[in-house]
Amino acid sequence: MAEPGNGTGADESPSPWLRTGFVFAAAFVGFVAVIGGAVVITSGGGGDGATASVTRVGGAAEESADTGTDPETAADTSCPALSDHDQAVPETAPAGVSWSLYDAVALPVSRTAGPAVAGKDVARCYAHTPVGALLASSQISVRYLAAADWRSVTRTQTVGAGRDAYITDRTAAEKTAAPDEDSSTHGQIAGYRFVTYHDSTAVIDTVWRFPGGQMQVATTTVLWREGDWRLEFPAVPAAPTPVDSLAGYVLWGGV
Repeated sequence: MAEPGNGTGADESPSPWLRTGFVFAAAFVGFVAVIGGAVVITSGGGGDGATASVTRVGGAAEESADTGTDPETAADTSCPALSDHDQAVPETAPAGVSWSLYDAVALPVSRTAGPAVAGKDVARCYAHTPVGALLASSQISVRYLAAADWRSVTRTQTVGAGRDAYITDRTAAEKTAAPDEDSSTHGQIAGYRFVTYHDSTAVIDTVWRFPGGQMQVATTTVLWREGDWRLEFPAVPAAPTPVDSLAGYVLWGGV
C-alpha cells in the first residue's frame, strides 16, 4: 500500500495483492503493508503440497519432505546449536553476514546466527540474540509474501491475531489475482534500527529502498517462541512510512 511521497501511487502498486479488487480484509492489506510492498508476490498459488528440501546451513545433514505434506510438520523441526550468543544490539552492520537472492530480494544469512536450516521456502533456526532476531525479521518478512508455499511460512513462522485472516484472505485473493513477474519493482533492504530488544521480543525498523530511489521504513516485531524467532502478525499493523535518508539507521544490505 503506497504512502504519500514514496513515489508509487496507489494505482501503481507493484504487487497485485495490494491493488484495489484483490484485497478483501483490513488485516490482509495491513500486514502486506508492513514491509511496504518490499517484494512482488510471485507465488502462483503454490499450496501445501509443494515439494521442499531442507538443508542445514554449515555442512550438517540434509532433510527432505515428501510431496503432499507440509515440510515443517513432516520434517524434524528441532534446531542445531548456533555459536552466536552476543546479547549486544548491533550498532554497526553485523560481521559474517552474506547475502543471497530469494525471488530477486537479497536476504541475509549468517553461519553463527542463522538461519541454520533453510529450505526452498522456509528458512528457520535463528540465534537467540539481537542479530538472530534481525536475520529472522528480514527473512520471514519476505518469505511469507514471496514463497511458493507461503502457507507453510505463515503457519510455522508467524504468530498473532492477524495470521489466520491473512491466510484466509490471500487464499481467496489468489483465485482471481494474477501474479506480477516483474522483478524490477522489488524493494531491497537498505538499513535497520532496533527500537527495542530483550530476550523474548525484538522490535526493528527496516528501511526498504525501491528501484526509483524512494525508501520506506517498516516496523516489525519478532517474538521468541518454541525455540526460534517468529514474526508477529498483528490484527492491525502499522503502515510503512516514507523516509528521505538513512540518517539514524545502520546501513545494511546485499545489493
